[in-house]
Amino acid sequence: MKIDGKPTRTIWLDEDGRSIGIIDQTQLPHRFVTTRLATLADAAHAIQSMQVRGAPLIGAAAAYGLWLALKADASDDHLDRAYATLLATRPTAINLKWALDELMAAVRNRPRAERAQAALARAGEIAEEDVAINRAIGRHGLKLIEEIAAHKKNGERVNVLTHCNAGWLATVDWGTATAPIYMAHDKGVGVHVFADETRPRNQGASLTAWELNKHGVPHTVIPDNTGGHLMQHGLVDLAIVGTDRVTAQGDVCNKIGTYLKALAARDNNVPFYVALPSPTIDFSVSDGITEIPIEQRGTEEVATMTGKTKDGRIETVQVVPDGSPVANYAFDVTPARLVTGLITERGIIGASRAQLAAAFPERSQSR
Repeated sequence: MKIDGKPTRTIWLDEDGRSIGIIDQTQLPHRFVTTRLATLADAAHAIQSMQVRGAPLIGAAAAYGLWLALKADASDDHLDRAYATLLATRPTAINLKWALDELMAAVRNRPRAERAQAALARAGEIAEEDVAINRAIGRHGLKLIEEIAAHKKNGERVNVLTHCNAGWLATVDWGTATAPIYMAHDKGVGVHVFADETRPRNQGASLTAWELNKHGVPHTVIPDNTGGHLMQHGLVDLAIVGTDRVTAQGDVCNKIGTYLKALAARDNNVPFYVALPSPTIDFSVSDGITEIPIEQRGTEEVATMTGKTKDGRIETVQVVPDGSPVANYAFDVTPARLVTGLITERGIIGASRAQLAAAFPERSQSR
């Protein structure tokens, strides 16, 4: 995707060939900062602190992190420790474990002298596969937007509501939920995005709005509780969100607040789609509500907010009273019954065990 006309990705092998470059997403939207990951500890910190975030990008970053670990020490013990360290950084997004397992399969039975190079090669493949998958998701989702646009009158735009950031910042490139939007925009289809702010970390306001703005896509940032009102008044044509894990029966785990959007969409007959790459499907889990671990993050994410003052300073302020307890559940689960369809690299399918298994038999049968 583009930043002010310049093609950009979220993660890359640095020119020195010994480190990884990333966009530090904790600095957005007010500062565009890139940083360098040179060690396992750097990669683990980047994932844990959400310098990189979004299920597909977390997977790619973890893959490169294992390479950084093996570059320093290719022994079995260090490999196992590095795997465990990276796996513990974020418990909910299944892409993390998938990518680490892919790397382990690529290096485990190799001589130590070959492990680092094999890890780098597989990590690079994972990154390129993510780009190709998201591009395919975009092509399939584009048809939905085009179908709605064909019935619009007087040049009215298609209004898409999204939640959190499932844009290119959450992947290596293109994004999941945003890929169809970018393709529609680039093709000249009139499209407009309602971007939920997505408290507490404000990924919609800080990240989705930033990348849409940089690419020139019309959009409006809305408070999280506005979506239902817009749907009641016919102002939303469809909702497209991303996901951090989809179960074998089609339950969808995504950023906290997604479930409420799905309920509002169902009550107002608004199609509710989830865009996902196949590594996000966890065929080992059936019931998302009881089986998916929900990450609980630090209370400071709720108790404080960071923004830019009128004189250009970046300040963090406390927004809750001293002494008030805070809970910070990072994700919720939307039952499959509320999902209109899953936009995957192999097409749009129903959120059901049968359709998921039919679309991805090689993954379902390996469980």
